[in-house]
Amino acid sequence: MLTHKGTQKIETERLILRRFEIKDAEDMFRNWANDEEVCRFLSWNPHTNISETKQIVDSWINSYEASYYNWAIELKEISQVIGQISLVGINEKYSSCMPGYNIGRSFWGKGFMTEALRAVIRYMLKDVGMNRIEARHNTLNIASGMVMKKSGMQFEGILRQVKVDKRGDFYDLAVYSILRSDME
Repeated sequence: MLTHKGTQKIETERLILRRFEIKDAEDMFRNWANDEEVCRFLSWNPHTNISETKQIVDSWINSYEASYYNWAIELKEISQVIGQISLVGINEKYSSCMPGYNIGRSFWGKGFMTEALRAVIRYMLKDVGMNRIEARHNTLNIASGMVMKKSGMQFEGILRQVKVDKRGDFYDLAVYSILRSDME
């Protein structure tokens, strides 16, 4: 059985994972929401103005409850929100969920997302009681797969042509997972 605790503050060596605040919309827009390259593998298009970003952040703020998990990733060194990590597909019966994440391009390749995902995995498996965390990525998004692997997740296989991208083309998904028993 899950013990939902919601989006609690999690601190790592370099990051603070916390609830979004409306002031974070500016960092979000500047650091990743308006960047076509960051949005390339996401389900949404880049934001064209700050008001779009404010609406999204406002909707997240209004969604915070015990079973809602959506963290702003703040880089301690600059006190700026550089990305986001959230959980979707929470399945109470099977004690499972799926993380989704993104980070500003200027912060790629520095281990920040791996650090954030590791912290969220630990929180969800140990504190909330998840049994399985499954993550998927477009097979063309190799960097996302590396984040999953470096976070301790195991590669399970490829789902062939299972999704359609923004252009209407089918694509394959690589599947990774980690179990509570993997952490013991």
